Amino acid sequence: MAKLLTALYALVVNNFLSILAVAFAAAVLQRGWPFSIDGVAIWLHAQRPVHLLTAAILIAAVANLLRARWPRDVYLVEYGCFRPRPCFRAPFATCREHVHLLPYLLDDKESLSFAIRLLERSGLGEETCVPDSYHYMPPDRSLAAAREETELVIFSAIDDVFAKAVAMTPADIDVLIVNCSIFTPTPVFTDMVINRYKLRAGVRALNLSGMGCGAGLIAIGLARNLLQVAPPGTHVLVVSTEILSSQYYVGSERAMLLPNCLFRMGAAATILSNAPERARFRLGRIVRTMTAARDADYRCIFQEEDDKGIRGVRLSKDLTATAGGALKRNIVAFGPLVLPVSEQILVALSLLKRKLHSKVVRLYRPDFRTAFEHFCIHAGGRAVIDEVQRGLGLSDEDVEASRMTLHRFGNTSSSLVMYELAYTEAKGRMRKGDRVWMISFGAGFECSCVALECVRPAADPADGPWADCIHRYPVQLPHL
Repeated sequence: MAKLLTALYALVVNNFLSILAVAFAAAVLQRGWPFSIDGVAIWLHAQRPVHLLTAAILIAAVANLLRARWPRDVYLVEYGCFRPRPCFRAPFATCREHVHLLPYLLDDKESLSFAIRLLERSGLGEETCVPDSYHYMPPDRSLAAAREETELVIFSAIDDVFAKAVAMTPADIDVLIVNCSIFTPTPVFTDMVINRYKLRAGVRALNLSGMGCGAGLIAIGLARNLLQVAPPGTHVLVVSTEILSSQYYVGSERAMLLPNCLFRMGAAATILSNAPERARFRLGRIVRTMTAARDADYRCIFQEEDDKGIRGVRLSKDLTATAGGALKRNIVAFGPLVLPVSEQILVALSLLKRKLHSKVVRLYRPDFRTAFEHFCIHAGGRAVIDEVQRGLGLSDEDVEASRMTLHRFGNTSSSLVMYELAYTEAKGRMRKGDRVWMISFGAGFECSCVALECVRPAADPADGPWADCIHRYPVQLPHL
């Protein structure tokens, strides 16, 4: 009975304006339309032609002005992900063996056991992959190894997206955006892509760095802003990756060993356009929240040198709490833009009740499942997924894509949410009209949320990074 009343309440409130409009139209029709067609024709005939022409021109001018000021829709045409070959696998047995052989950990038994324990509790599976450089002892941190990894993952992802977008070629790309947080060679990644695919001379190229795992959605937000003011038919290619080879930490600081254990190789390429032809998804609201003004958040993910002068990325123990706080701030701006009116009223009533009575009154937690069918939460680690699931009140099914992506591919940084979207499609769960909420976190600290609406499901959902393993998922993860 309670569920029926809740559904009835949502139906009435969310469609209140439509119900009001129908009632008004019915009342007007009941009283009778005050003008007849003959009366309108006589009135028009009595007007001077120059006045009618002037009125038509003014109406057309106002309509064009309103259309120009209205934000143009932006679409995701297609996306592709790098799918590593089995030779890059790093199973737990290999990781344990390598950790025991690393000379800088031999004399530090506590850090050694910490690294092994972290791996076992990370939520990663036996098929996650690392670049060739990680398979050497000691790992190859040279520039040549990093360039080799770059060309492998980026070019594979771009080849995949153009293979799916059969009606498009590299010559159709007008803007190129590539993001990678730490490794930035010269020439930069955009130049590497332009040289490889012989993009036309007039292509506009942007290279983003230093933004961590959140850079993928930041790049999509940047592309959206460019496309909203670009001529119709403009196409943007966004490439997201993180290059691991040159960033392997060879020290014994525990907080700086975390990236070695969690991050894995990956890349995603996405084609966006302001033309609806061949579109797969329509971009909805995009909200980005920065908390870098707080010192603790600013240093939460920090590249620096340890006491021995060895460079690495330090992850704070407060990372999950920081991510939760940034997401709460983001939801304050994002929620009202996407939640139905029925949920917004319940939130407002909850706030009013707390203000009138006492601060101990528990605030109503909106049900975001009324606004979205699918969730792609950045799987920075098992604890991050747990924190977001608990904060948003999501079920295990809602976060399945995030957990399974972390298990199969590890933390691939800025490209991770696209692997999660591919999981949902590979399972055959995406339907026309379904809405997707993408959430990412990055250094700074920052949180980005992007809403997508499915326009056309994939013709072949199994064709992607999950093609050879989707039948084995979901898997049962050990309880910790």
